Amino acid sequence: MAPGDTATTSVTVRNDGDIVEAYSLEVVGDCAAWSTVDTPRISLYPGTSQTVTIRLEPPRSPQVRAGETPLGVRILPAEHPESVRVLETTVHVGEFRELHTELAPGRRHGWLRGRYRLKVRNRGNTPVRVGFTPGQAGEELGFAFSPAEPELQPGESVEAGLRVRTGKPVWFGSPVVWPFTVDTTEAGETGDRETVRRDATAVRAPLEAEFVQIPVFPKWLLVVLAALLALLLAWFALVRPVVRSAAEEAAGEMVQSRPTHAGEQGGQGPGTGPGGGSEARPGDRGTGASPGSGGDGGAADGDAGVAGGAGRQSSATIDLRTPDGETRAGTYSVPENSVFRVTDIVVANFQGDEGVLTITFGERKITTIALETFRNQDYHWVTPIEIPENETVTMEVTCEKPGTPATGRRARGCHEVLNVSGVLSRTAG
Repeated sequence: MAPGDTATTSVTVRNDGDIVEAYSLEVVGDCAAWSTVDTPRISLYPGTSQTVTIRLEPPRSPQVRAGETPLGVRILPAEHPESVRVLETTVHVGEFRELHTELAPGRRHGWLRGRYRLKVRNRGNTPVRVGFTPGQAGEELGFAFSPAEPELQPGESVEAGLRVRTGKPVWFGSPVVWPFTVDTTEAGETGDRETVRRDATAVRAPLEAEFVQIPVFPKWLLVVLAALLALLLAWFALVRPVVRSAAEEAAGEMVQSRPTHAGEQGGQGPGTGPGGGSEARPGDRGTGASPGSGGDGGAADGDAGVAGGAGRQSSATIDLRTPDGETRAGTYSVPENSVFRVTDIVVANFQGDEGVLTITFGERKITTIALETFRNQDYHWVTPIEIPENETVTMEVTCEKPGTPATGRRARGCHEVLNVSGVLSRTAG
C-alpha cells in the first residue's frame, strides 16, 4: 500500500467455549500508530463468531519506512485472560520520494567567484543519493559542489557547498549579472548501472540564483584617472613653461642686482692684529690697535684690490676673544678714499657661548643677537650697505658664559668670528 492511502484487513473471532465471552481487540507492533480496529470489543455466545475490520492508514512521512512491516492483532478474552491470542501478518508499505531543497543566498557579489549553500532534506521513506545539476545559458561559469553526491536516510538533512567561478575578470565598467539554476536529482542503482530518477509525485522546479561579477576597478576611478591625466597634461603644456620662465627671470634679476666676482688676488686686505682691532689698506697687512677697540678682536681682509675707481669683491674678518664676564669689541676700518659696499655678513659662535653680540656699521646698528640662539648666522642684502672711509664695522660681545669647543673642555672666554663681504671701491680723492 502507498503511504497516505487507506487499506483494510479483517480478523474473525469465534467463541468455542461454553459460556458467553467478551473479547478485546488491539493492534500491536510497528503498525499500531497508524492502525485502528472498527469494533475494539465484542461479545460472543458459545459456538458463534464475528468478523472485525482493521483499518490501515500509513502517513506520508519519513518515520514510516518503505518495505514489509509486521502487523499484530491481540485478542484478549475477558473471562479467560490466559487464553489471549496474537494474530500476525505483514503489511507492505510502498516507497515515496520527496526532497526539499533550498539555495542561499539568492545573489552573490564578487570579482571572480561566489559561494552558496544548498540545504537538502530527505522527506521520503527510503534512502536516496542526491545529485546536483547546474544550468546556465552560456558557458561563462564553472560550478563545484561539495559533497557532490550526498546520501540521505529518510528524514535526514545535509548542507552542501556550491562554488561558482567565472573565467576572466571584469576590469572596468558596470557589474555583470550571471543567472544560473541548480536542479536536484535522486541517484539510485539498478543492477550495475546507475540511473537518475525524479520524484513522480512532486515536480521540483530548479533553484534559481545569480552571481553578480563586480569590476576590479570602480567606475569613479576612471573619472579620477582622467582628471589626473588632464591635470598632468595641463601642467606640462601650460603651467610648467610659465613657472620655468618666471624662475629664470627672477634668477636673472638677482644676478644682475648683485656684484659680479672679478676673482681674488693674493695678499691680505683690511685686518687687525692679534692685539686688537686695526686698520689696513687693501693689499697691505698691518697690525695695531683700532680706534674704539677694547678686546682681542682682529680683522683680516681677503682679496680687495682697487684701481682707478673700479671696485672688487672684498671681505674682512673680525676674530674676537672676550674673557668671561667682560665686554669687548673688534673692528674693521674702511681705508681712506674708499667706500665699502657690504652685501653679506656671516657670524660664527662655534663654541656655543652665551651672551649678547651686537654688529654696527659706523653709527648704524645692524643687529643684536643672543649668542645662545645660534651657532652660525648669515645676512644678505640685494642693495649693498655703504660704509664710507674711516668708518668701522664693529662686533661687540658681552660674554656671560663661555661654551665648550670641540676639544671637550669648557673655554675660558667667548670666541666669535665675523666675516663681512662686499665691494671695496676707490673714491675720488
